[in-house]
Amino acid sequence: MATAFDASQLSPAPFAEALRALPPRAGALLRRRLARGETLEACAALYGVSQEALATHLLREALALTAQMGGQGREPVNAEEEAAWTRQLSAALGRQVAPVSPALAGTVALCQRLLTLGPEVEATLEALEREEARSPRRQREDTLRRWAVVLLLALASYLYWTRPPEPAERSPRPPASAR
Repeated sequence: MATAFDASQLSPAPFAEALRALPPRAGALLRRRLARGETLEACAALYGVSQEALATHLLREALALTAQMGGQGREPVNAEEEAAWTRQLSAALGRQVAPVSPALAGTVALCQRLLTLGPEVEATLEALEREEARSPRRQREDTLRRWAVVLLLALASYLYWTRPPEPAERSPRPPASAR
C-alpha cells in the first residue's frame, strides 16, 4: 500500500508533532533509535531487552508513527509476517537499499526520512519542550504540584505530632506452669 504522503518531502516539524502525540514509551523509543540515531544494540542494552525484541517494538512503534502521520498501512496479520517485517525494517534502517514488503514500504520510507532529519527533529523537539516549560499553564501546574507537596508534608507532620501516646509495654506473664 502506498502512503498518503511523500515521506521524502516531510520536514522536521510534522515528525516532532507526531512523536509528541504518540504514547510516551513509543515516542521515546523512536526518538532514541531514529531521531538520535542510536544503534539497535545500544537501545537494546539501555532497555534491557534482546535486539530482536527491541526490533519488534520498533516495528510496532514505526507503524503507529505512520498511522499518526496519516500514512496508509496495516498491522501484520500474523506472527510470521511480523517477524518478516521486523527483519525487513531492521535491514532497511541499516542500509539505504533493502527489499521490503509493499505494505511496509511507506513505514520504511518514513523511518529512513526520520533518520535523515534526526538532528533537526531532535532540535525541534527540544525547542517545543523548552516552550512548553515556559508556558503559563505548565508554570501553574508546577506551582500547584509544589503546593500539594507542601500540604502533604504539613498534614503528615500534623498527624505525627498529634498521634496518641503509645501504650506502655506490659511485662510478659509468666507461664502458667511457673506460678
